[in-house]
Amino acid sequence: MRHEGIAEVGALVGDETRARTLVALMDGLALPAGELARLSNVSAATMSSHLSKLVEGGLLKVESQGKHRYYRLAGPKVATLIESFGTLVQLPRISVPNPRLPGTLEYARSCYRHLAGYVAVELNRAAMERGYWAKSRSVDKTYDVTAKGAEWLYSIGIGSARSVDSAGTGRECLDWSERRHHVAGELGSNLLNRFLEMKWVARMEGKRSLRITHRGQVELNRHFGIAFPA
Repeated sequence: MRHEGIAEVGALVGDETRARTLVALMDGLALPAGELARLSNVSAATMSSHLSKLVEGGLLKVESQGKHRYYRLAGPKVATLIESFGTLVQLPRISVPNPRLPGTLEYARSCYRHLAGYVAVELNRAAMERGYWAKSRSVDKTYDVTAKGAEWLYSIGIGSARSVDSAGTGRECLDWSERRHHVAGELGSNLLNRFLEMKWVARMEGKRSLRITHRGQVELNRHFGIAFPA
C-alpha cells in the first residue's frame, strides 16, 4: 500500500462500489472483474474503472493468469484499514445471507494475530462471566487476567498458574461484524496460537477465515458453553 494522503484514501474507499469491492476481497481471495461486478450489480465497464482506481491508489493488486486478471487486496494493511472502518460504520454485506455461518469472516477469522468474529466475541463474553479476566480498573480498554483465569490458562498450556501476568495483558478490540469486543493484545495472541497448536481452530488456505475443528467445537463448548451448528 502506497503512502497516499488521508483524503485520497478516503475518496477511494468512500465510493459505495469500491467499498463493496474491498469488503468482498477481505478474506484474502483473488477475484476476477466479472465476479466483482456481479457482487456490486454494476456493469463490467464500471467495475473496470473502479478497479483501475483502486490499483493505482495502492489498495488492490492485480495478477494475470492466462487470459484472466484477478484482483486482491494489496496487503494486510489494507485489510486492517477496512477492519478499522468497520468499527465506525456498517460495512456492506456481500452475498452472505447469514454472517454467522461457519467458514465466513464474520464467524471466525484472524484479526492481526488474534481470534475475531462471532466465536471470539462469545468466548470473551463467557470468559468474563466465568471470571477468567475482567476490565482493568487502572488502564482503559484492557483486560486483567484473574487468579482463576491464570489457572484456566495454565490448564490449556498458557503461562503460569501462579502469575496473573504470565499470559499477557488483554486489550479490548471492537469486532466490526459483531459490534462487541473480542480479546486482542498479548493475551489474544497467546490464545489464538494455543488454539492452533491444540488444533481447536485451523487456518483455511489463502483466507483469513478460521475453521473451528470438531475437537475445537467440543472443547470450546465444554469450557465456554459456545453452541455450534450440528
